[in-house]
Amino acid sequence: MLIENLVVGSFAANCYVLQCESTKKGIVIDPGDESERILSKIKQMDMTVEKIVLTHGHPDHCAGVKGVKAVTDASVMMHAGDIKIVNDHLLRGMLGINDNYVIKVDELLEHDQKIEVGSITLSVISTPGHSPGSICLKGDGVIFTGDLLFAGGIGRSDLPGGSTEEIARSLRMIMRLDPDIKVYPGHGPVTTIGAESRGNIYLC
Repeated sequence: MLIENLVVGSFAANCYVLQCESTKKGIVIDPGDESERILSKIKQMDMTVEKIVLTHGHPDHCAGVKGVKAVTDASVMMHAGDIKIVNDHLLRGMLGINDNYVIKVDELLEHDQKIEVGSITLSVISTPGHSPGSICLKGDGVIFTGDLLFAGGIGRSDLPGGSTEEIARSLRMIMRLDPDIKVYPGHGPVTTIGAESRGNIYLC
């Protein structure tokens, strides 16, 4: 699996483009903004995007869905817990995103569900706390944590639908994974489960 990262939008969110190198098919995780840049990367990689997966419904992680979906016609997937949030235009306005586009979710994801494209297999892990429908996506030796876990930090739980108790439970679950697993967060640099277990002050 080839992983490319684009930092997009005014909130510097990570958008990940995953490609199965044998089939040239792929997945876009969290197209948060700047859909033209994302589409340019997809074209450069000569890939067919089959799925757009959202780790949660906050606007800085999904404002680029409109442009990517229009060109690729990929299936949009997310957890049911964030269906209301993903089209909350008041929340978009609070974050300075003035777009009335309604994101149509093609498939609702559940805990332990497998997402398969070519040789890529991602397992859905329900990790509420940052938002009700926040998920992580675990692949072979990697995990995409959205806004649950960052290098040296953790996600906020004070936004609408957030929960301090739930995010603590979600973090404990994720931190039980193999310490060598690479963590691809929603913001900031790549880290590992082991590095965060040793040095993340919010997990002590």
